[in-house]
Amino acid sequence: MTKNKQHKLPKLVKQGLYDPSFEHDACGVAMIANIKGVKNHDIIKKGLEALEHLGHRGAAGADPKTGDGAGIMTQIPDAIFRNELKKDLPPLDDYAVGMVFLPAQKTDRDICIKLIEESILDESMQLIKWREVPVNPNSIGNTAKDSMPYISQFFVTPKSSLKEDEFEFSLFALRRIIEKKIVRSNISEDDFYICSLSKNTVVYKGLLMTDQVRKFYLDLQNESFISSLALVHSRFSTNTLGSWRLAHPYRYVIHNGEINTHRGNVNWMSAREKVFDTQNNNKDISKLLPIIKEGQSDTASLDNA
Repeated sequence: MTKNKQHKLPKLVKQGLYDPSFEHDACGVAMIANIKGVKNHDIIKKGLEALEHLGHRGAAGADPKTGDGAGIMTQIPDAIFRNELKKDLPPLDDYAVGMVFLPAQKTDRDICIKLIEESILDESMQLIKWREVPVNPNSIGNTAKDSMPYISQFFVTPKSSLKEDEFEFSLFALRRIIEKKIVRSNISEDDFYICSLSKNTVVYKGLLMTDQVRKFYLDLQNESFISSLALVHSRFSTNTLGSWRLAHPYRYVIHNGEINTHRGNVNWMSAREKVFDTQNNNKDISKLLPIIKEGQSDTASLDNA
């Protein structure tokens, strides 16, 4: 779906004696897994069913059909992608999927796509293909629809053989480099977000109610979508307001509550950046700094760390 206007959502800000960091509450989380690692669509169904039973742990605003956020993390649904991309797609362990929220405005979106593709080449990877994620905007509230990003997936593969941990670190580095280029391009951080970039997992999330996730993301209704695990989250926003990018799951974590040591954690991570090192001699870690950006939510900061 293509649109050119994207409504900007408000943010909580300090005002007088009020500070958003004072807010506290708890979200809803659940996990379904096959302990033998067997993948099937039933895991997806049960994960979404669990999510739908967590509606009481989420929230909605003046628009009763727009939630604070909900989503699901699964293993990569190779069968769906392979059916569409055919022979362009390498074997399962040899490619990664990036799930990305792009600007609704086409000019800004084209800038982001160009910067992503440049970064992929610069990081010795190869772009396989772009995929527009099939969605049903009519299933969500007006506030969510008005602020909805253009949702895409991009597929990449390394130009040379890498071990799994090397591949994942290269993907982490690629994400940080893309993010920094987007910031320098003056594209608003509210208009661009990489939900996940991994060879193992993918995140489907948004400014949704718990019962809207399966209706909105049509991939999740496909019987070919199989996984041996499903992590789901229903968000009750506290010290930040609801938005597409702040919905959970994040790339590495789902979280319930507040991290009371957030400020100290951020300070210590920043203090240690000077001594960061990597066993991958091909990576200049200074290009990835700062690891944690100021002004993020506690969970977003933990996810970046």
